[in-house]
Amino acid sequence: MRTSDFDRIISSERLMLVDFYATWCGACKAMDPTLDRVALALSDIVTILRIDIGSASSRELVRRYNIVSVPTLMLFFRGETLWRDSGIVAFDRLCSIVRRHQTVGAY
Repeated sequence: MRTSDFDRIISSERLMLVDFYATWCGACKAMDPTLDRVALALSDIVTILRIDIGSASSRELVRRYNIVSVPTLMLFFRGETLWRDSGIVAFDRLCSIVRRHQTVGAY
């Protein structure tokens, strides 16, 4: 994904959960069903964007956000990073994090 496209997407007035993953990563594959469930359960609150760190077009984003382990999840609103974590994150915890930040746009 081009950096300019990414910047436009994360600058949205909507919460954006970005999943930096790698196709060879077992933990990333394990997160897929969780992210799918979050997308269904919280579709009115958050949009999920998945970025393959192995893609040549993602290299600048990997450098910019210092992605050194995968999966790395980041939550954005209006281009601002609200939360970040690496590794497997449980469904309930991820939903809780998104819900905790859903009112950020109301201020």
